[in-house]
Amino acid sequence: MQRVNHTLLTEFILTGIPYPPRLRTLLFVFFLLIYILTQLGNLLILVTVWTDPQLHARPMYIFLGVLSLIDMGISSIIVPRLMMNFTSAIKPILFAGCVAQLYFYHFLGSTQCFLYTLMAYDRYLAICRPLRYPVLMTAKLSTLLASGAWVAGSIHGALQAILTFRLPYCGPNRVDYFFCDIPAVLRLACADTTVNELVTFVDIGVVVASCFSLILLSYIQIIRAILRIRTADGRRRAFSTCGAHVTVVTVYYVPCAFIYLRPGTNSPLDGAAALFPTAITPFLNPLIYTLRNQEVKLALKRMIGGPRTKSKV
Repeated sequence: MQRVNHTLLTEFILTGIPYPPRLRTLLFVFFLLIYILTQLGNLLILVTVWTDPQLHARPMYIFLGVLSLIDMGISSIIVPRLMMNFTSAIKPILFAGCVAQLYFYHFLGSTQCFLYTLMAYDRYLAICRPLRYPVLMTAKLSTLLASGAWVAGSIHGALQAILTFRLPYCGPNRVDYFFCDIPAVLRLACADTTVNELVTFVDIGVVVASCFSLILLSYIQIIRAILRIRTADGRRRAFSTCGAHVTVVTVYYVPCAFIYLRPGTNSPLDGAAALFPTAITPFLNPLIYTLRNQEVKLALKRMIGGPRTKSKV
C-alpha cells in the first residue's frame, strides 16, 4: 500500500472581503473608526453601569454590562484582522492563532446568544410580572444566570474548535473569508467534513433556534401585556423599553442564521452578512441602548456632571 505524505499547515492566509482597490484607504479608516467607537462606546456603558449606584445592582443593567464586555471582545477578535485586509502586505495568521480566533468568536458569540435570551426573560418578568419582579429576578440570580451563559458559551466554543481542528489541514492555506470561521476553514480540510458540517448545523441550529424561540415567546407575552395597558403613554414607555432589545436581536440573529444554517453552501454574501454580528452589532449596541434608554442617559449625565448633576436629578 502506497503511503502518501502530507505536510500539515502551520499558517493560514485570510483573503478578507473583496473591495475596489481605490477604496482601500477609505475602508481602512472606516473600520478603524468603527473599532475605536465600538470600544469607547461599550467601555462607557460598562463604566456607567459599574459606577452608578442606581444601575449596577439592577438585573437589566447587569446583563447590559456583560453585553458590552462581549461586544468589546468580539470586535477586538475580528476587526483588527479585518483591517489588515486593507493594507498592501500579506499577513498570515498562525495555525494556533486561527484556532484561538475561532474558539473565542464562537465562545463570545454563543454567550451573547444566551445573554439575549436572558435579557428577553428579564423584560418579560418586568412587564408581565411587575409586582413579583424584585423577588423573581434579583441581582444575585441575574449574576448567576450571566455566569451560566459564560460557561455554556465556553463549552460551545471549545466543542466547535475541537471538532474543526481535529481534521488534518495539508492543502491550500488561503481561507476565503476575513476571519477563521467554521465553514471557510472546513473547505481546506484534507478529510471528509460531512460529520463536521452536520454537527455544526445541529449544534448551532439548536442554540440559535432555542434561544430565538424563547425570545419570541417572551415578546409575544410582552406584547399581549402591553396591549392591556390602558394609557397610551404607558404603552409607549413599555414598547420603548423593549424596542432596543428587539432591534439588536434582529440585527444579530438574521445574519447568523443565514451563515450557519445553510450547510455545504458558499455564498459571496456570507462575508457581508458576517460583518453584522462581528463589527456592526457591537458598534450599534451602545448607540441603541443609550439613545433609547432614559435611565442610561440620566446615569451618563450624573457621571459626567458630578455631584451637582446628581443633586438635580
